[in-house]
Amino acid sequence: MTQTIHIVGGGLAGSEAAWQVAEAGHRAVIHEMRPVRGTEAHRTDGLAELVCSNSFRSDDPEGNAVGLLHQEMRSLSSLIMRAADANQVPAGGALAVDREGFSAAVTRALEQHPNVTLVRGEVEGLPPEEWGPCIVATGPLTAPALAEGIRGLTGAESLAFFDAIAPIVHRDSIDMDVAWFQSRYDKPGPGGTGADYLNCPMTREQYDAFVAALVAGEKIGFKQWEGTPYFDGCLPVEVMAERGPETLRHGPMKPVGLTNPRDPLVKPCAIVQLRQDNALGTLYNMVGFQTKLTYAEQVRVFRMIPGLERAEFARLGGLHRNTYLDSPRLLDATLRLRARPTLRFAGQITGCEGYVESAAVGLMAGRFAVAEAAGAPLAPLPQSTALGALIAHITGGHLMADGEANAPRSFQPMNVNFGLFPPLERAPRNETGRRLRGPEKAALKKRALTDRARADLAAWLEGAAEGAAGDARGGAQGAASRPAAAE
Repeated sequence: MTQTIHIVGGGLAGSEAAWQVAEAGHRAVIHEMRPVRGTEAHRTDGLAELVCSNSFRSDDPEGNAVGLLHQEMRSLSSLIMRAADANQVPAGGALAVDREGFSAAVTRALEQHPNVTLVRGEVEGLPPEEWGPCIVATGPLTAPALAEGIRGLTGAESLAFFDAIAPIVHRDSIDMDVAWFQSRYDKPGPGGTGADYLNCPMTREQYDAFVAALVAGEKIGFKQWEGTPYFDGCLPVEVMAERGPETLRHGPMKPVGLTNPRDPLVKPCAIVQLRQDNALGTLYNMVGFQTKLTYAEQVRVFRMIPGLERAEFARLGGLHRNTYLDSPRLLDATLRLRARPTLRFAGQITGCEGYVESAAVGLMAGRFAVAEAAGAPLAPLPQSTALGALIAHITGGHLMADGEANAPRSFQPMNVNFGLFPPLERAPRNETGRRLRGPEKAALKKRALTDRARADLAAWLEGAAEGAAGDARGGAQGAASRPAAAE
């Protein structure tokens, strides 16, 4: 049975969701408010317009999580990846595109598809109930009326209008010969043990040099539409440093209540704490380190911290406007809004970052909607795949702060990265069986993760195909067994 599925938003996520719906034989209606109403970031009325960089980042499927995501999306007939490949420009190992050609290719494919209808105009407030199944893919600059509709349906704290982000570090890149586990005063939080933070100590000389580097580091200015830059609880670390050399060691870097087990008689001048950021324990965020330093400066300055000299960052910090849902609380595993299951969400509004990630979530939202329309729900994606890891992060792969009424939420938007994948069951070894260290170990680990992902996605696709075929056979048999309608 053919069904009409409405998609609000014609960005990368909405375009990909519409393509998946239309290619499955259903009718997709795309509602795009441009050019009737513009945004502060967009410049054209084309679908899937790239508003910032023209890069889809690494295209290496063997050693990079986003390259693996590219490969998985291609295997699922992604329109976004097809258009990107057709409009590629030289960029070394990255996939970069001619932005105008890319947007034109996506727009043309959807406008010419017999199952797609493009409606220009703003959807003011929540989509009407009579529309039935709907995918909301309105991005980080969601129009105020729709944002308020979502808040009214889900609660005042359901959306974040500013994104105060501290850097997030891969756990296995932290030097544990320097850092140690301990909570301040050994106090356990909800679900904690009293050793819930990683602590990196600084001497007076290290602290002074670090503060000087923060103050002198190159910063990013605010965009005009981002409004008031600073607010309670989200002061950038470099702004605190500018207020006086002792500010940080009396704030997020205070050393009280902590003892270095390797040198218990010496009190550090300051301590940087990192808190577990995901349920797998593979990622740790730098507590209180939201920042407007440029990305290059963040890497340089934060690697001055003892224990983080070789830190690898799953994401770097920032402070900017970014409308996104508290998705783990509000969405189910198929991206449906728990408060109104006919609504699905996709793209950056769900709490993913990046062009490819947005399109990937749109792809899965479209496929989930198609499966539901066919009465054949998809099995959960393996979290060992890039797509599965991304969906798991959005719908629950973070730590809950249960029992704390005013606890800060731990869910933050993120790019796909290997820290979202379940750890390997066994450490990789070379051909001789020898365990590896350093760069060789890191490269082999990434290869093992991507090999596992490809195998698990292939098995999932095979199971999905068998399920769809079985449902089709069942439907045909049911139709054959029903009496013919009276003439």
